[in-house]
Amino acid sequence: MTTKKLQPWSSRAWDLTRQQHGVVTRRQLLALGMPAATIRARLGAGRLHRLGFGVYAVGRPDVGRLGRLMAATLACGPGARLSHRSAGELWRISPKAPGWIDVSVPSNALHRRHGIRLHRRVDFGTTRIVRGIPVADPISVLVDLAAELPTDEVEDAVNEADRLDLVRTHRLRRVLDDELSRPGVGRLRRILDAQTFSRAANGLERRFLAIVREAGLPAPTTQKRLGRYRVDFFWPDLGLVVETDSLRHHRTAAEQTVDLSRDQAHVRRGLRTLRFSHSQVFHRPDHVRAVLLDTFAHR
Repeated sequence: MTTKKLQPWSSRAWDLTRQQHGVVTRRQLLALGMPAATIRARLGAGRLHRLGFGVYAVGRPDVGRLGRLMAATLACGPGARLSHRSAGELWRISPKAPGWIDVSVPSNALHRRHGIRLHRRVDFGTTRIVRGIPVADPISVLVDLAAELPTDEVEDAVNEADRLDLVRTHRLRRVLDDELSRPGVGRLRRILDAQTFSRAANGLERRFLAIVREAGLPAPTTQKRLGRYRVDFFWPDLGLVVETDSLRHHRTAAEQTVDLSRDQAHVRRGLRTLRFSHSQVFHRPDHVRAVLLDTFAHR
């Protein structure tokens, strides 16, 4: 019985493919020492699958969303990175955007690629690596999103970036003063300067703030860090914390355990915590208002 001899490039190719979410480029395979004839043979045998210009999926054509995002940057060559909505998706500050994948490239780079929306940049700025994929830094992404999205979605992205500790909202406005003039900078400044902008993580929390105003109650501090935890709303004079549980968060048993630990930590500090669900805030605002008014009366 003979043992199949592995080629010297084989293990390195597999390691690289795993790091790149199941995708690899022709240029990378050639650099590792895989002969061009072997690449052609593997394409013919279904061991490599074309995803785009010079980019292959290894083993099977379905590489998942991360593989598609990685393939898009690889197809655009050195220096390419995710930007705009695709970068917002990877940073988890905006929802997945259907359709084309956004990739920024140096201004002298290549022509268009199928399924990819190219953005050519003279001043490229900082590139970060998230889950192995090159991507624009969070502030640059927020500027890009401000050039394309409705105001409420830009506000959600800003506040989600703050919640994830990617940016600090109160510092972001000053940083923008030093940004070069490019689409999105001016609009993001205006959104942050608008009296309607609130440092709340999403539409749910903005709706809660509207209920507070309608009840004639003083505005709380939003996204305040208390010890290890950041809370949605805080009235320091009353020692009152309010959390709004969205449909997106607080679902699993593990997350519920974190919520209990958070509430217990607040009790130990002499604070009281109220929780309102997504359904209560949107569909039972009178109930939320009544609970708040009663709580204020007793505190």
